[in-house]
Amino acid sequence: MESVVLIPSLGRPSSDFDLLSDSLHQAAFRPIAIEPRPHFSDRPSLHDLALDTIQQIDELGIERFHLVGHAFGNRLSRCITADFPGRVLSLTLLAAGGLVEPPVEMWQVLFSCYDKSLSDSAHLDAVRTAFFAEGNDPSSWRDGWYPEIMKYQRGAVASTPREDWWSATVPRVLVIQAFQDAIAPVENGRRYQTECAPHAQLVEINGSGHAMLPEQPEAIASALLAFLRRK
Repeated sequence: MESVVLIPSLGRPSSDFDLLSDSLHQAAFRPIAIEPRPHFSDRPSLHDLALDTIQQIDELGIERFHLVGHAFGNRLSRCITADFPGRVLSLTLLAAGGLVEPPVEMWQVLFSCYDKSLSDSAHLDAVRTAFFAEGNDPSSWRDGWYPEIMKYQRGAVASTPREDWWSATVPRVLVIQAFQDAIAPVENGRRYQTECAPHAQLVEINGSGHAMLPEQPEAIASALLAFLRRK
């Protein structure tokens, strides 16, 4: 049974992958959703988080694996791929950003999602604006916001040069981007494919924002399983 390692979004829990994990399990893959550390003793770089993730995978006795990263997890997944290329059977990037930036004010909305002083309605409005396409229900992401994790992960991105991870690739790559993603504009996937991974399969989906996983679970599972089954 091949293992599929799943890396969640910024300051988000591994349970974001529950639906996708169910689909992978039913298709005879072994999903391994990585739970981020509640705290990190130092100020880590993406390389430090990549090494920590590999150590967690080693503890499970897994040598080679398929790697799936969502949003922030796409950056960490690319850093893992850059630092440990021999371990990665395939690389899948969901809501891949990091080059083509959103408007500055959208970052402010995103970071407000981690503000525990907001009222429930104000918080849900921020989640809707930053993460969900118009008409999609953000209530599934009412919870699961961890500001301390977000802070050290954000610091890791800031302290790691983009050229260390942006162009990382392996022979098998899938990129899934959403047309309505307000945080990681769809052009990011196109630029990555054009500039770094012309062999990558690029799937662009409609009716989804940056959250993606709770918005279009069937489309994502279908694309990922078709990709993983293709040898």
